[in-house]
Amino acid sequence: MKKQQTATVADIFACALDACAPPVGSAVGIALSGGLDSAALLHLAHAWAQGRSVTLHAFHVHHGLSPNADAWLAHCEQTCADLGVPFEARRVTLEKNAKTGTEEAARKRRYAALGELCAVHGVRLLLTAHHQDDQAETVLLQLLRGSGTAGLSGMDGANSAPELLGNPDLVMARPLLSVARKELEAYVGQHGVAHIYDESNDDPRFARNALRHQVMPVLAQAFPGFQERFARSAQHAQSAQRLLAELATQDLAACLDDDCITLATLRELSADRCYNLLRHWFGTRGLRMPSTAWLAQMLAQLLEARPDAQLLVTHPQCHVRRHRDRLYLTPKLDDLAGMRDKSDANIPGLEKASQQFTWRGEASLAFPAYGGVLHFDVLAAGEQGIDIAWLQAQTLTIDFRQGGERLKLALNRPTKSLKYHYQAFGVPAWERERLPLVCAAQQLLYAAGIGLDCHCLSLLERPRVALRWLPC
Repeated sequence: MKKQQTATVADIFACALDACAPPVGSAVGIALSGGLDSAALLHLAHAWAQGRSVTLHAFHVHHGLSPNADAWLAHCEQTCADLGVPFEARRVTLEKNAKTGTEEAARKRRYAALGELCAVHGVRLLLTAHHQDDQAETVLLQLLRGSGTAGLSGMDGANSAPELLGNPDLVMARPLLSVARKELEAYVGQHGVAHIYDESNDDPRFARNALRHQVMPVLAQAFPGFQERFARSAQHAQSAQRLLAELATQDLAACLDDDCITLATLRELSADRCYNLLRHWFGTRGLRMPSTAWLAQMLAQLLEARPDAQLLVTHPQCHVRRHRDRLYLTPKLDDLAGMRDKSDANIPGLEKASQQFTWRGEASLAFPAYGGVLHFDVLAAGEQGIDIAWLQAQTLTIDFRQGGERLKLALNRPTKSLKYHYQAFGVPAWERERLPLVCAAQQLLYAAGIGLDCHCLSLLERPRVALRWLPC
């Protein structure tokens, strides 16, 4: 029986790149740090591109963290010049953040810079040098953090990461993900590929370095080849995560009503399916994934609070609210300049006056202090509205409601409080505080979200307008 020949690093790389199917004549980018891994990637990609109509670009990010950073940039530039590969570097400045740390800050700025460089050069496929040992480190790190299947899935062979790269059309591929670090070392030695060494890789304060130098060697001694088995476990987790995503998509479609979730349908699901659905919903909205504890607390509050409770749960990036047995994700909005400070409302002289204005026939007027634009829609003959000539002669005011305002929508309907009308129109409580009123001589003409007061409607056959509010 003929012995099967082991695939070379070049074969594995070529197979992975062909699977990405870059179009003929396209541009492919490489993230080049100058270290052993990315140096091997550049050498492999250069050899692969020579036989195909593909333009190769190498991108280097200069963080300025090491005193050797300028030398690394010069090395990468010279290496690319020798190979005839177009090269560009981007210098970035890291913002100090005690919560995320230097390692995470450098990662985010690096990927953002790479995304910008790809956009400049029309690159739609970016290659990184992540390998099998990196995958094993990632899985182990996620396990130590208590991650679920999404974290334990590790890195994909190829994926888009718009939150990191800032470009939804850019695909990031890892063609060396199934190649062990020792295989790359052998490849670099065999082909005489020059590379630099980043001394920060020896700093045990960084989590990956601590694993790489203190934990992984012990694992390798006790469990030889563990990296490959970790990678296999990551593939199993990826499969499980795909099934969870498929189930979440189906559950979300069943629960979704416009842009909110029907809690009656959500209550029919098991707790695990609720958590899975909500995580998926947060993901589709581009929001940071909540912890299991936070998710459990939020779900308990949503399902157990009394029906008339104005429930609000705060997420770092949004508000989670309940209204009429529906779940909403609403943005965190700053107070508008036209809002009164409720804590100072009873202090004389501190209450902010409403804004006066006159209308001279403009199609619309912007009111930044009230967060929107007031439109004046000219009506056709026979439609009820406000007499244009009368409206232009008035001194008008715009303000947010103070409480006690009432409005009559039609002559054959009773005068009701704004609260009644908001409830009738299904306007959520958190939107009401940002809907302004327009008055003339202390007479309410228009309430955004409700409509015109019938007392201001003209019965004469003269040009008329309707008011319409659109938030910015």
